[in-house]
Amino acid sequence: MRIIAIFADLFRHNLSIKSHLNTYTSLARKIILEGLFVYQSICTLLIVWLLSACSTYGEIRNESIKARGIKKSYSLKSFHDKFSDSDSFVILSFSGGGTRAAALAYGVLQALRNTSFVSNGKPMSLLDDVDVISSVSGGSFTAAYYGLYGDKIFYDFKKVFLYHHIEKQILKRFLNPFFIISPQGRTEAAIEYYQRTIFKYATFNDMMRPNAPMIIINASDLGYGVRFSFTQEYFNLLCSDLSEFPIARAVTASSAVPLVFNPVVLENHDKCAKKSLKASHGTQDKNNLEVQMMLKGLNSYENKEHRKFVHLVDGGITDNLGLRSLHDMLEVAGGAKFLMKQLKLRAPKRIVLISVDASTEPELLMDNTRRRPSIAETIGAMSNAQLHRYNVATVELLKDQLRQWSQQLSTPDNKIKPYFIQLGFKDLKSSEQQQYFNTIPTSFSLSREQVDKLISVGQQLIHDNPDYQKLLGDIKAVSSQ
Repeated sequence: MRIIAIFADLFRHNLSIKSHLNTYTSLARKIILEGLFVYQSICTLLIVWLLSACSTYGEIRNESIKARGIKKSYSLKSFHDKFSDSDSFVILSFSGGGTRAAALAYGVLQALRNTSFVSNGKPMSLLDDVDVISSVSGGSFTAAYYGLYGDKIFYDFKKVFLYHHIEKQILKRFLNPFFIISPQGRTEAAIEYYQRTIFKYATFNDMMRPNAPMIIINASDLGYGVRFSFTQEYFNLLCSDLSEFPIARAVTASSAVPLVFNPVVLENHDKCAKKSLKASHGTQDKNNLEVQMMLKGLNSYENKEHRKFVHLVDGGITDNLGLRSLHDMLEVAGGAKFLMKQLKLRAPKRIVLISVDASTEPELLMDNTRRRPSIAETIGAMSNAQLHRYNVATVELLKDQLRQWSQQLSTPDNKIKPYFIQLGFKDLKSSEQQQYFNTIPTSFSLSREQVDKLISVGQQLIHDNPDYQKLLGDIKAVSSQ
């Protein structure tokens, strides 16, 4: 208690110093500010160390299949009618990136909602035609909210989430002396906040609305480094029931940055008859080492003795675009053709994959000086390099897979058209715009102006995309914007 009070005094002292900086020369101000930055960084690290010093245990909220029994499941099979109601199979993927990612995804949803066409003699919006939304981290907030509430997202999501300074509210709770001495971990505090203010204690059962798309929220298994998707197919591997699992807990797992948040923990239950898709089904591509590694990780859940619990963290660690989970699910099933046959789906006329990428390429100031880069600059540069290289590899993989899926499902009478629509800040023609959006941080506390501009640019990016325009021409769609 006394230590926390000391840190609070230190930060108040820093603010007092900053308020008097105008009385110093520019050189003195620079020296003082650099000193304060180092000072505050050390204090912050000490606080994080203190917060993590006490052992906390993750709460278990996933029940066993045996204990509950599954009446209806949040699985691919449960969305059969939705997947079959159109000539197009439309998939969206929302990347990570905090509120920046959530707002950009929201803008794309608005653009799709404002685009209308006729399908099987019935007028509908392109958003109504979306079958699947796969998401990670910040993008999972938008995906889950739309999955739960549909068009209600366009009336209150800005107020509930996008304009709200989430980061500040959670940090206040972390620094509360009563929280610090409580056994509750930082992750549980975030989950409780999200449940109370955003998702209203909803579960995956609540997300099974008529005509709603399937929402695939993705996290990373810290133990084996594999992607983990919140679908019943994955929960079958844990002998667990997803239907009553809280949405807020899944979204928190998807966005739980390691060290800042504790992992979300799932129990790997025993003694059940696994149904639906199994990791042991394997893949048609036996020579793909990455796929075999993924299968090895998923099959590890069968070892109930040594993998009693699964620790889930930010989905962006294993795929920051939310794309690879789609590839994984098809590979586990044995390919697109086998999965379509298993789900008893007819082949569509076109497969559309829209990737909403909120990653940024901030200017590296270290290259403007011979000064030795700070630890923060070095870590940031390393993570950015790895992220962008992996993103490029992911996009190329999915482009190739989309072509293969279309070829596998095509017949002489139905040549399926693949559309890969990639949206990102790098596609902006204005260098001023690119610079502006590349400076928006990965944070859950953005200004109203930043949020509004992100929403607007999401609409701009999709409307300016040439592949999207080809799709609109193909389905004879009209945009009201």
